[in-house]
Amino acid sequence: MSETKHTELHHDEHGEHAGMTRGKIWQVFFILLGITVIEFFIALYMVPKEIIGLNVANPIYIILTLAKAFYIVAFFMHLKFEKVGLVYSILVPTLFIIGLILVLTNESHHWVDVLR
Repeated sequence: MSETKHTELHHDEHGEHAGMTRGKIWQVFFILLGITVIEFFIALYMVPKEIIGLNVANPIYIILTLAKAFYIVAFFMHLKFEKVGLVYSILVPTLFIIGLILVLTNESHHWVDVLR
């Protein structure tokens, strides 16, 4: 009886994360590597040679970094394979923190202008 429970539990663990095969891990690795190479190319070649300015490069960095964060959280932290409730319990507070940072950044610019 105890062997049956152990076998069922072991089978459920593999079924839950069946999407993370060795090939998928390498695929995500190469996607992250590609994004990093693009970031380095922009930072070390395009910006110093003034092909693009920092006002264009910075938003590109932010978008690429968010893409890397998605892949890391989704696959290496196994959040893609979790239940929706758990994903929302992590995603919603993170969005509130990002909103708080944006509001405080805006407020800090206001105080710098006031003190001038």
